[in-house]
Amino acid sequence: MELGRVITAMATPFRKDGSLDLEGARRLAAHLLDHGSDGLVVAGTTGESPTLTHEEKRDLWAAVADVARGRAPLIAGTGTYSTAESIELSRTAEEVGADALLVVTPYYSKPPQSGLAAHFKAIAASTALPIVLYDIPGRTARKIEHATLLELAEVPNIVGVKDAAADLAGTAKLAAEAPGFRIWSGDDALTLPMLAVGAVGVVSVASHIVGHRLAEMLAAHDKGDVEGAAQINRELSPIFEALFITSNPIPLKAALEMLGLPAGPVRLPLVDATEAERNRVSSALAGLGLV
Repeated sequence: MELGRVITAMATPFRKDGSLDLEGARRLAAHLLDHGSDGLVVAGTTGESPTLTHEEKRDLWAAVADVARGRAPLIAGTGTYSTAESIELSRTAEEVGADALLVVTPYYSKPPQSGLAAHFKAIAASTALPIVLYDIPGRTARKIEHATLLELAEVPNIVGVKDAAADLAGTAKLAAEAPGFRIWSGDDALTLPMLAVGAVGVVSVASHIVGHRLAEMLAAHDKGDVEGAAQINRELSPIFEALFITSNPIPLKAALEMLGLPAGPVRLPLVDATEAERNRVSSALAGLGLV
């Protein structure tokens, strides 16, 4: 299955009282698919997955599946720090219409590499869906080491990795040694250099705002238009930076609100953007002619 090249790690809209806004999620998903995204991650980190109940995740996946069906793959974020819980969520996602799973490295518990391999293999054995690993040691405190990635690449339905390890040499080595294993950039600002060393696309936050331009950057890279791709990357650099001036998705939700798109507040322990943070986001949007 082709899972997309500009895959948006979709924010989860909430109402003012903090409750789940399913209609807002449907509208945001439709907007993203109309504006450059060719895949959606739902209930991932950008979607505030640690604050969502199992029931909310199920309802969210089902709602977005209705919008995405026939248009783009729905990739459900089902990874947690518990293998059993991740398996339960993965089965639920499969039942309600997800096309693939994004499974993050177990966080907090810092398992050894043998534990990571066993965790991911157990989840893969529980589902027929393709699985994308999510390697983000800055949030999980544990990197999926190169040898472990190569081992997991041998599992038939583990098809790739969202690489947010900020290790371009490691990305290049993985692309060279596991050529059938797909790599997506997990960091908007590193997408272009990661494409150069073998990545196939990006799981993006900025694509909420500039999805078409990201798609154009990938197309320019594919054509060998190095300067054209670099020019788009330079144009987008301020929004890449602004969306990560504090914990994701705080700046993103501020940006979505400024653009009139469904967002709502973040849930505790995150807090909404400060005035200074909103000004930084607004300035970046203005620089792109969006506000």
